[in-house]
Amino acid sequence: MANLKDIKNRINSIKSTQKITRAMKMVAAAKVKKAENTVKASRPFTKELTEMFKKLLNSVGTYNAQTLKIKSAIDNYPELLQVREIKTVGLLVLTSNKGLAGAYNANVIRKTLQTVEEYEKQGIKTLLFIVGQKGISTLKRKCKNKNCEIVKTYLGVANDPSGEGAQIVIEDIAEYFVSHKIDKIEVITTRFKNMMSYFVESWVILPLKDLSTDYEKLHDNVLEPLMEFTPDMHHILQKVVPMYMTNILYQSLLEAQASELASRMTAMSAASNNAEKMLHELSIQYNKTRQFAITQEIIEVVSGANSLNN
Repeated sequence: MANLKDIKNRINSIKSTQKITRAMKMVAAAKVKKAENTVKASRPFTKELTEMFKKLLNSVGTYNAQTLKIKSAIDNYPELLQVREIKTVGLLVLTSNKGLAGAYNANVIRKTLQTVEEYEKQGIKTLLFIVGQKGISTLKRKCKNKNCEIVKTYLGVANDPSGEGAQIVIEDIAEYFVSHKIDKIEVITTRFKNMMSYFVESWVILPLKDLSTDYEKLHDNVLEPLMEFTPDMHHILQKVVPMYMTNILYQSLLEAQASELASRMTAMSAASNNAEKMLHELSIQYNKTRQFAITQEIIEVVSGANSLNN
């Protein structure tokens, strides 16, 4: 049986841990509501922008970059639309910088490794663009035995999602795609559902040509209004493509942040409850041990007294 000092030390240790988990739960609860409101407020704009962009792609027809001034890869929209034979795939993985968020990071990383293995079976190499310290540290270790390589990492983007941060990431992946270092780019992230749940999802961000095909399938035999472009459709599309790509990534960062906070709040709530149960059990054990020790001392005193009387 453990002695009283060991049990007391364990009780104090659990109480200290419980204070931390309760504080983290309160912080996450305060932040997750704001994150949820931000996600829900931005979803309608993202949805309408996506529909408008699909309609625009379907209306343009032939893509031409001859009249365009291309300063960076993200401006070269005709190249971003090209569907090529897949030899190398890029995965943009969104994780968090901090742990203690339940299975949030583990689920995203598991999905990433499954995707890497699927492409590895097809003989396709994978390049990773990772947002968040947890994804960087884990995948750096896991990639040593797999056909994948980390080429870009981002830390600040995970802490504070912003349009500027999303634009930096988009410009990097566009550069790799336009330079033919990557033939396809997927995003692996989470979609916020509610305070208690989220789900891991993956979708193709490049090439953009697939969006036009999807729109045609959904709107087959539907009479669409005629679209007129000023100054011309190519210059408009050149402006809209960076806006669209930056926005959908920014939306994904918001969804990931809300999912992370919800997962952390749930995990810290469960940890606090478990600590309470452990404290109750240890208190009972402490009292039993103390009672046993007192009884043992009384028996020894009585036995000693009886020996002296005899």
